[in-house]
Amino acid sequence: MENKKENIEENDNNKKSNINQEEEAQNLKIDNRKNDFAEIISLEPSSKYDITFKAIIIGNCGVGKTCITNMAIKQKFDELHRSTIGLEYWTMFIKINYKIIKLQIWDTCGQEIYRSLISNYYKNASLAIIVYAVNNRESFQDIDFWLKELKTMSSPDIKLILLGNKIDLINERVIDYKEGEEIAKYYGFHYFLETSAKTGENIKDIFIKAVKLLYEDYLKYKKMYSEKNPKNPNLNTFLEINRKKKEQNKCC
Repeated sequence: MENKKENIEENDNNKKSNINQEEEAQNLKIDNRKNDFAEIISLEPSSKYDITFKAIIIGNCGVGKTCITNMAIKQKFDELHRSTIGLEYWTMFIKINYKIIKLQIWDTCGQEIYRSLISNYYKNASLAIIVYAVNNRESFQDIDFWLKELKTMSSPDIKLILLGNKIDLINERVIDYKEGEEIAKYYGFHYFLETSAKTGENIKDIFIKAVKLLYEDYLKYKKMYSEKNPKNPNLNTFLEINRKKKEQNKCC
């Protein structure tokens, strides 16, 4: 009788496992459809959402980092905005098809005296947006510095976006589009765009592109996880283990 009972329980467990795998496969099939609909939406920070990603915005002081985020979230440009002291935290919600993504944005100051403080916030970031101003050669040259900071402090699989801001200052431009595009290709940025925090040009687009990129990466890991863990352990644990493995293999 005991053997019979054990066989029944084992069969039940196998059925449940098969059902879970079928449901997971169906979810992946749905998630992998073309993500051609995405928009920034207004929600309260405490609202329900499906996935959270952490982003940091870095670059020299005065390149317009806070103004970029302010324009994306509030559609507002502040002419009298003062430089960020330390850090500012923003929350953005982007809907991709039926999924709501919460983007936690850490807006950092570019002043040297705060750099040791803000570098601690690079950890666990999924996305880094490096900003330079097209009217400021020094901010463009310092892209290399910010990338070295990221290499030291952030995850090795962090996604990188380069923005050349202040293109509304046509008569003051010293960095042309081709220069920005070439350095983005050289360093392997995932996206490069020129923006204007004042007019809003390309501001919403870059955040939508960024979240799509992160979501596609999430789906890739989700598929990998479901194949390696058919009994459905925690996905976050799998991602954390994968991240630590990459950090251990990262060249010093």
